[in-house]
Amino acid sequence: MKINAAGLAIIKHFEGFSPVPYMDPVGIPTIGYGSIWGLDWRRVTMAHPEINDDDGEVMLSRMLQHTERAVARLIRVPLSEDQFSALASFTYNLGSGNLQSSTLRMKANRGDMIGAGVEFPKWRRAGGRVLRGLVLRRAAERALWLS
Repeated sequence: MKINAAGLAIIKHFEGFSPVPYMDPVGIPTIGYGSIWGLDWRRVTMAHPEINDDDGEVMLSRMLQHTERAVARLIRVPLSEDQFSALASFTYNLGSGNLQSSTLRMKANRGDMIGAGVEFPKWRRAGGRVLRGLVLRRAAERALWLS
């Protein structure tokens, strides 16, 4: 399954696009649509060269392929396109390790889709702080999950 337009819109809205490297809220060098990996698959550093929109789209597409495979591997029950896309956004932001260890995944794999939806807002912290952007992103993902 692939992320749908609604899920992609969540990622693009909350990640935003930066052609130059910046430090994310927890101090990780990031570029494009929240990518920590450059076009050459090396970790982004603050010395990473500027990218253009096309580069950003290529990086986003590559990371989404990785993300979609992770969601498909970790979720063992059928999902709607919206549920898959909500998890793809969640995993794009937090990484597959966090999805793997999450109660959200455990509830989804038990078929408790309402209970899984309750878990999204719990993932609102970065660097030990509640971030408004994460609160809003998790709300958007939860709404997509429950739609």
